[in-house]
Amino acid sequence: MTVLLGEVLAALEARYDPALAEGWDAVGLVCGDPAEPVRRVLFAVDPTTAVVDEVLETGADLLVTHHPLLLSPVHGVPADDPKGRVVHRLVRAGAALFVAHTNADRAPDVGVNAALAGVLGLVGAVPLEPVPTDPRAGLGRIGELPQPVSLRGFADLVARALPATAGGVRIAGDPDREVRRVAVCGGSGGSVLPAAAAAGADVLLTSDLKHHPVSDALEVPGPALCDVAHWASEWPWLPVAARTLRADLGERVEVAVSTVRTDPWTHATGPLGDGAPAG
Repeated sequence: MTVLLGEVLAALEARYDPALAEGWDAVGLVCGDPAEPVRRVLFAVDPTTAVVDEVLETGADLLVTHHPLLLSPVHGVPADDPKGRVVHRLVRAGAALFVAHTNADRAPDVGVNAALAGVLGLVGAVPLEPVPTDPRAGLGRIGELPQPVSLRGFADLVARALPATAGGVRIAGDPDREVRRVAVCGGSGGSVLPAAAAAGADVLLTSDLKHHPVSDALEVPGPALCDVAHWASEWPWLPVAARTLRADLGERVEVAVSTVRTDPWTHATGPLGDGAPAG
């Protein structure tokens, strides 16, 4: 039985309601004809050139990414522009592009943050900042570990649960601090620190934390901090989203997760030496 792109889009939007997206976001169908058939769907975090290569190599008819290709307003997509080139290559191959970004972050059950809480084994995880109209949806998640661990042990747990990256896992706080109640926010989630503190979190796991806010946070009571690569924090959503779409469509389409690592960082040196700082 043929599955049209329009039916696939309806299934995706039923799970990742566009109404949950931020007003500044750019979600939904970027290119593609809803009347065309879809046989294979590929999920990825980023719509990079390497991921488009994979689309073409595998014959995928639809690429679903978390990060938008055209987040900033554009007036054209010429083929000699990097983003325009992505659009042209997909269109020429007859492949569509769909984006689920902040709506996937807030989605209940099978969204980015639910998936992140899931791979960490959090029990009773609920949105950290619930959506007023649906308490199951919202930004971040907060739940409890089955057994308490030290902050150092929590970092080890995170390192085992998430894809390895050059940046690894960083913690800020007493390494021996007990951790049971955990807040998570996939992607750049430093803004949810006040909510994590108000919810009694022992630690907040997120990405892209900056020096001064982290330093300031250590001067006041509140959660310890755990910083991981942006890509790694959102990657757990891909297999969850893939399984969900496959089931929602009655396994009538082939669904796969991209094998391309789109974390832009590729190298890190070893631990710092004991010499005095320069300057």
